[in-house]
Amino acid sequence: MGQTLCVCSRGTVSLGGARYLLLHRLAEGGFSYVDLVEGLRDGRFYALKRILCHDKEDRQAALREVEMHSLFDHPNILRLVAHCMVEKGAKHEAWLLLPYVKGGTLWREVEALREKGTFMPEQRILHILHGICRGLQAIHSKGYAHRDLKPTNVLLDEDDQPVLMDLGSMNQARIEVNSSREAMAVQVGGLGHHPTSLSLPQALQSSLSPLQDWAAQRCTISYRSPELFMVPSQCIIDERTDIWVRIQTSGPSVPLSCSCPDHTMLQSLGCVLYCMMFGEGPYDAIFQKGDSVALAVQNPITFPPTTRYSAALQRLLSSMMTVNPQERPNINDILQQLEGLQPAPAGQDTTQI
Repeated sequence: MGQTLCVCSRGTVSLGGARYLLLHRLAEGGFSYVDLVEGLRDGRFYALKRILCHDKEDRQAALREVEMHSLFDHPNILRLVAHCMVEKGAKHEAWLLLPYVKGGTLWREVEALREKGTFMPEQRILHILHGICRGLQAIHSKGYAHRDLKPTNVLLDEDDQPVLMDLGSMNQARIEVNSSREAMAVQVGGLGHHPTSLSLPQALQSSLSPLQDWAAQRCTISYRSPELFMVPSQCIIDERTDIWVRIQTSGPSVPLSCSCPDHTMLQSLGCVLYCMMFGEGPYDAIFQKGDSVALAVQNPITFPPTTRYSAALQRLLSSMMTVNPQERPNINDILQQLEGLQPAPAGQDTTQI
């Protein structure tokens, strides 16, 4: 893969011709862990992500994540510094060296505000949302969808810019489904990763596992769009899975207890916006109680009444909530709506929404 790695001592590693000092563990999951390292040559801090690969399919998935990183040089998408595959007996580890973003995740900021009993100001929401949209726009423009957008997958860098990370769930954006048989198989992890739109039979040639199975493995459940739970027999699934959320704006409030971290399951810009506005995801409490998120997303959920945010921002959130993906706005539509929500120049009337 063009990179070499060795463990030079207990506390250092060599990757791509440079040595790094291992400092401490940043995060750990079921299939990967991340360490903070310091470059001995440049003195900079990096995050070293190690992905455990138990079989050939795991190795291919890790290589796809590397490939996805290599496609982008964008301020709102986390860049890849170096990478390699390490053999450990019969198993392998994929090592990805990434910039260390000291600001932490968007979820950490939301959680800190919740603990203080406060909410994120509207202008900050707009600032963060705009950067997220720019990152998604870059991804969608190359024919891919992120597929696992959530507050824990958005970093805030030293310039306070949101940066999308965890590209391991990305795949081809447009998937054409022409029959019930194809619908059953549509939840395909390896729907292929070619940037052009493929019909499902072509995609199935490059994948052995069915799109719902893939979604269950790769996408956070309370952030998953409806079409990835129940696939119609005649449809096109596209990048608007990155936009979805559905909310009802009337009726009694439903108490929600968000737990947006890693046990949440799929991507949605609308759910991320909801979380920034209300401090919790719209379906997190349902997941925590053990109820069916797959059933819940087919029905409206209460949109808590609020006077904290403008009617325009609430309309923006509502525009993302359409269950039918073909009626859902795309990322360019969202960015256009955001332009109308930016602060007016000094001296300009701001009474109109």
